[in-house]
Amino acid sequence: MSPMRIIILLVAAVAAAAAALLVRNMANQPAPPPPAPVAPVQVTEVVEVPQTPVLVITRDVRVGTLLGPTDFAWMEWPDETLNVNYYTQDLQPNAAQDLAGSVVRTAMVMNEPVRPQKIVKKGETGYMAALLAEGMRAVAVGISTNSASGGFILPGDRVDILMSHTILVNQGNGDENLPTTTVLMENVRILAIDQIFSEGAAGQFAIGSTATVELNPDDARLLITSSSLGTLSMVLRSARDAVPGGPLMSRQDFLVDIAPMDDSNPEEGPPTLGVPTVRVTRAGATSVETPAGG
Repeated sequence: MSPMRIIILLVAAVAAAAAALLVRNMANQPAPPPPAPVAPVQVTEVVEVPQTPVLVITRDVRVGTLLGPTDFAWMEWPDETLNVNYYTQDLQPNAAQDLAGSVVRTAMVMNEPVRPQKIVKKGETGYMAALLAEGMRAVAVGISTNSASGGFILPGDRVDILMSHTILVNQGNGDENLPTTTVLMENVRILAIDQIFSEGAAGQFAIGSTATVELNPDDARLLITSSSLGTLSMVLRSARDAVPGGPLMSRQDFLVDIAPMDDSNPEEGPPTLGVPTVRVTRAGATSVETPAGG
């Protein structure tokens, strides 16, 4: 046998052995894992809910808050929860402008739909009562441009109320009436000038003959009493000096109550039959006195 054939046979034998070894190794390998299951695709169906723009309040408001145009806005509202008392843009497109100047009757929170039952529109019965803070009273006082800072006092401003009057002074050579001016109360809230209840309705001026102020019951009595004792004037306070709430000071010592002696209170002394007594309040302290030193 020729050497060439021998070489060919050897190569063929080596190739056969290599093929057999490769087949054996492939047979010993573990089977590949099955493919992972494919999760089904979730199809989300978008359902469009019918909505209608309704008028809502843009901030938390308390009872007595005077509302302006910026306190209202339109908000999309689901038709399924729509209330017949809501203001809708389709039926009342000018509701925000029409309700400007209304007063809050029931407190509301931001983004709450506005309802007629929760506000008092300007000119409606109860408007001034809704504008008053709890426990306060509305008192009207006559004014003029001279006594009301030239007409620059507007609703919502804070003023000091002064009284010009005369006092009897002993000058040594006899008694003489001298003019003086007394500060009755400070930081009084102006509710209205005549029928103007908001600054926007008055512009820069509010010239009228009557100012309505917000006072507690005792200060209301003080103002009414003082109006018969002298001439009242209002002094406009700076916006930086305005303080929420009632007057910071009031001259309660000007108040004098005349009433029969009440013998039910032993601190007021024994009863005096047939003699009226005077209940005098000075600087918050009350005492009972008999007129003319009786």
